[in-house]
Amino acid sequence: MTDELGALTTIFTEFYYWVTVVLMFLIHVGFCMYEVGASRYKHHQHTLMKNTMLIPLVTVTWFLFGWWIYWAFPTGPGLAPSIMNESAALITDESAFSAKWYVPNSELMAVNLGDHISGVFWAAFLLFSWTAASIVSGAVIERITTFAFGILAIAIGSVFWTIDAAWGWHFDGWMLKLLGYHDAYASGVIHAVAGGFALGVLAVLGPRIGKFSSSGEPRNIGPRNPWLVTIGLFLIYTGFWGFYAACNIPIFNLGPEYGMEGVTYFTATNIYVTPTTLSGITMNFLMSLSGGLLAGYVVSRGDPFWTYSSGLAGIICASAGNDLYHPIQSMIIGMIGVVIAYKLHYWVERKFKIDDAVGAVAVHGYAGFAGLVICGFVLNGYPSSGYSVGSMWVGTDYAPINPLGMFIGALIMFVVLGFLPGWILAKVLHGMGKLRIPREVELAGLDYDIMEAAKEDEKSVASASR
Repeated sequence: MTDELGALTTIFTEFYYWVTVVLMFLIHVGFCMYEVGASRYKHHQHTLMKNTMLIPLVTVTWFLFGWWIYWAFPTGPGLAPSIMNESAALITDESAFSAKWYVPNSELMAVNLGDHISGVFWAAFLLFSWTAASIVSGAVIERITTFAFGILAIAIGSVFWTIDAAWGWHFDGWMLKLLGYHDAYASGVIHAVAGGFALGVLAVLGPRIGKFSSSGEPRNIGPRNPWLVTIGLFLIYTGFWGFYAACNIPIFNLGPEYGMEGVTYFTATNIYVTPTTLSGITMNFLMSLSGGLLAGYVVSRGDPFWTYSSGLAGIICASAGNDLYHPIQSMIIGMIGVVIAYKLHYWVERKFKIDDAVGAVAVHGYAGFAGLVICGFVLNGYPSSGYSVGSMWVGTDYAPINPLGMFIGALIMFVVLGFLPGWILAKVLHGMGKLRIPREVELAGLDYDIMEAAKEDEKSVASASR
């Protein structure tokens, strides 16, 4: 940094992403509270420990190979030509927003005084990874082994969501180029993929003891602590603001990138370098949240658990196009997503005996899938990515947003990178006898061993004092 204005811009960008990481940490706090509030008392400590150990498992593996996967495989198995090799400017530009800091081998050392982007951007993506694993965590409470969840958390948090981000978020992603895929705030990337993954695991894991009667009718196992559920979801709403901001570039010069030589025009953009503003996405965020809450209250007949969860489902459904939607569109799309998620949840539960303990598959998976499909129709013909109009990438054709491409993209996210890997991994773990806890442990509670150990410690202390 050789001048004060350049230094200010760089430091502002670094601080911007740092703040998004802090806000997104609240998502994980919210998931912890939400899951504990939804689970029965005899499983509380295990639920908390599962969410706690998710942090080091996903963080370390994301550092070792997850981040590398994102930058290494955007074009898939050679499905689309790479602009990394077509643009000399992309490789040699030294500016803060060049691809130089995108390259997998870029330095991530905090003590590197020249690095004001890589570390905080890495951390922002890491928090996305935690979110993907936390979505799965809620669906499988009260019956999964800690070992199995650890393996599954690493798989979804550091491998499969990373692949879908490389394909559907990366500027070089083949889904952008060939399908016209557009998913600005992760209806599919993260949410649909994690929801599909959770569904695959649940299909093998099976329902909790007592969830279904002898005739196959589902029983309601409602939240045990409504206060924790409410506060947890409100914290997730709050953290989601940071999530939205982290999916943006705070300041970008659109002039030369959009073929306007000699023109300087700075604005915020989404991850695809398509112009947007924090004001616009804030309005759309709040309108989709409100639409979800209203629809959830009506469709569930005032059920508190579904009402709170539906606010999140509304946001997720509208997220694919919330960089471009009108606020009224965001509200209506959020409402539609909630009705689809709610109806599908109970249909799948009855038809296939799937026990999704917190509605995670519905809120994240079904709503995310629906959001991608709706985006294809509402934004049909819009550029899928700002990279398709920039002078730097002249000759690189990106398909526009379109219904068929978005539907195929939704299938790739939910089924190919979500459901199938989750089902296969769960099958393998089940075959090893490592997936589900024994029946007697489930009945006694996953915290039983912890409580027994505490009692033994108390006895030992008492004996020693005598």
